[in-house]
Amino acid sequence: MSHSARLSDYRAALTTPSMRGPVVASLLARLPIAMVGLSLLLYVERATGSFAVAGMVSAAALTGVALGSVVQGRLMDRFGPTRPLLWVTGMFAVFVTVSVLAVEAAASVFVLVPLALGVGATEPMVGSASRALWERMVPAGPTRMAGYAYEAISMEVFFILGPGLAGLLLAAPWAGTGVVVGAVLMVIGAMWFAFNPVVRAWGPVKQAPRPLLGAFAYPGMRTVALAALGFGVTIGFVEVAVPAFAKAEGHASMGGLMLSLWSISSVVFGVLYGMRPWPRPMHLRLPVLLAGFALLTFLLAIPATLIGLAIALFLVGTLITPQSTAHSAAIEQVTPNGMAAEAFGWVITSVTVGLAIGQGVSGQLIEHFGTRPAFVAAGVAGLVIALAVWLLRGTVQRGVPAEVPARSEMELASR
Repeated sequence: MSHSARLSDYRAALTTPSMRGPVVASLLARLPIAMVGLSLLLYVERATGSFAVAGMVSAAALTGVALGSVVQGRLMDRFGPTRPLLWVTGMFAVFVTVSVLAVEAAASVFVLVPLALGVGATEPMVGSASRALWERMVPAGPTRMAGYAYEAISMEVFFILGPGLAGLLLAAPWAGTGVVVGAVLMVIGAMWFAFNPVVRAWGPVKQAPRPLLGAFAYPGMRTVALAALGFGVTIGFVEVAVPAFAKAEGHASMGGLMLSLWSISSVVFGVLYGMRPWPRPMHLRLPVLLAGFALLTFLLAIPATLIGLAIALFLVGTLITPQSTAHSAAIEQVTPNGMAAEAFGWVITSVTVGLAIGQGVSGQLIEHFGTRPAFVAAGVAGLVIALAVWLLRGTVQRGVPAEVPARSEMELASR
């Protein structure tokens, strides 16, 4: 299978007639993905005056995303995206509404944390459905790989725009504006996607009995999830250390802008890398990309000024999108067809758990030792997990076990 894509392949993917509607709808649904959580954190901090409470609420929302993504993915694989998306989108709207009312009523942290967990768990996973739709609607080959790359690149764009929009809306007369605007965009986009004719045609699928752990039962999937975990851990360390560095330099407001720099280089290099990925074999690509990312992260411990850190971030960011694309592409190789949405849910869960681990440990290191040890720890953690992925690379190379029939969803649906 080819894992490279040319510019013409990107054009062919995005102009596929059946995918135009879902692509636009998923853009609207995923735009606030980096906005809702940050807006909720800033809203709670503004209302309570406590970063500790806001941090607990944010962590609960991340935990909810980690839990909900796999469950939603499995439901989408079984029933198609429309019904699960409509249910969770409705629940998401309810949880956001109740959370806002609770914040306005000065509810305690014991109320806000469970509500935030619900917000995260019911956040509609349009990204999982959109990624699975490429596998369903576009034949295997460079065009499908371009579709996967587009998903990863567009997510990076949203992670550039999301924090900026959240910060901009925080300046509105009401601090909860960002939460509401982000939630409304997500709800409209998810419902638009769910009601698209192509998505609705993806109805319930008859499936062979699945292992209890679903896609995670396959060794190759666990290795891909481990690579995604290492990716999330490394980013988690950096996402806390960069704003702390900016604050220590007397420019706290520059923290978000600094993080946008590595997203910009990630998008640019991600397109170029997709045309000629290296290493070609996926079982080598996963550990090599993670190790390269970890090694580049050590550069962040060198600068003593914001300008130096900005340059280092731009360099480190080059290997973000290539990893996201590799995780998405590897799913085809390590799980049977018909598990795409759930498998991508495991990737999201792994990255989210990694982010939570990295952010938590990074905060402790910064509080006691400063930002430089946090940057070093990011590189060390990434290298250790990359070594583990390298040792397990054979599970990706072997792919789906021979005794598991890798039939397409279309074949299953016709039975």
